Amino acid sequence: MHYRICSIGGFARVFAAGTLMVLAACGGTGPETQATSTVNSPPTISGIPATTVIAGAAYRFVPTASDTNGDTLVFSVANKPAWASFLTTTGELSGTPTSNQLGTYANISISVSDGKATTNLTPFNVTVSSAANSAPTISGTPATSVLVGAAYSFTPAASDGDADPLTFSIANKPAWATFSTSNGSLTGTPTAAGTFAGIVISVTDSKATVSLPAFTIAVSQPAAGSATLTWVAPTRNDDGSALTNLAGYRILYGTSSSALTQIAQVNDPAATSFVISGLAPGTWFFAIKAFNAAGIESVLTGTVNKTI
Repeated sequence: MHYRICSIGGFARVFAAGTLMVLAACGGTGPETQATSTVNSPPTISGIPATTVIAGAAYRFVPTASDTNGDTLVFSVANKPAWASFLTTTGELSGTPTSNQLGTYANISISVSDGKATTNLTPFNVTVSSAANSAPTISGTPATSVLVGAAYSFTPAASDGDADPLTFSIANKPAWATFSTSNGSLTGTPTAAGTFAGIVISVTDSKATVSLPAFTIAVSQPAAGSATLTWVAPTRNDDGSALTNLAGYRILYGTSSSALTQIAQVNDPAATSFVISGLAPGTWFFAIKAFNAAGIESVLTGTVNKTI
């Protein structure tokens, strides 16, 4: 309001003349003196925040704000996502959502105030989505043959680019084998010959599954081995007399030096070697004794052995 005050004959008069108070001597010719108050201008805020972010990736938005009066600005936020932090000095909204925080965070509103007036940025949404999955990998070359009675073992190599937990599975597992779902190992000892086809080992990260090429394991009987024994023919009896009626040899053998349970007889006194065949894999022990025409046997030699 604008007032004019005049003094006439010792009395002051006040006139409403606008929005400012003006004091002047009535009838005078000098300039009027005015007192003026400043009108506040509200702050401004702008910026285009990102509305999507992938879980595990950093999100950051800082609005642009100003005040023509040079007032100190303070920022605030409504509906801030739990995974985000907010700075009241700059209006920065930032954070890294996890895979457990997927979804849309709606109606986020950032405001700025100069202490007299508040201005709001247009509310916005931020959608947190999962990253594209990387399928696991699996590799390895399993053995495709094994002997009856021999141990079989194969463990594939597997990994996952997202570090997801892996679980293994198998199709057409041989009955004689065991399988580990934690590392994909296939182990066992077959007891009979046969062919086990279409074995497939797979691995999954619960989102994608990959498999090794199907393979076959052929189980076969071990080939029979043989041992060739040689000796020097005796010329004397145990009492030192000349041996004149040598009739042949008896070869005792077995899988233990204390249990030579099998016998091969050589009925040729001139023989100095003999081949024993049909021996299964393992270590075999052998000893020889001579016999004469009367059936009297010599003392058994010490044992020798051979691993088939």
